[in-house]
Amino acid sequence: MSDDILVVTTNEVAHTVIARVLAPVYGTAVRSRSVLGNALGNIRATFGGSQTGYTKLLRETRAEAIRDLQEHAASFGANAVIGMRFDSGEFDAGKGQSMAEITAYGTAVILESA
Repeated sequence: MSDDILVVTTNEVAHTVIARVLAPVYGTAVRSRSVLGNALGNIRATFGGSQTGYTKLLRETRAEAIRDLQEHAASFGANAVIGMRFDSGEFDAGKGQSMAEITAYGTAVILESA
């Protein structure tokens, strides 16, 4: 089950040893806000302040990218991903629609107790 795969940003996990390095793995998620959400965000940006709609969008997109990363790692038989990092970007999808893209990546490994 991919939910059982440990994901850490470190290259080591306390009280474990890396028994096997399997493969580089990644998970990508792309999301957009609605046209109305973008319009309201643009108005809010004009006057300053917190962009809670965009913050929520990015949080959900990161979580989706991590789930996809875990599924990719599971396909190799991994029980952990070490050295996880995010890469992100935004692009114009046309008609005033912007898309947020986030990729989570790391190294799929098999960890064993030390």
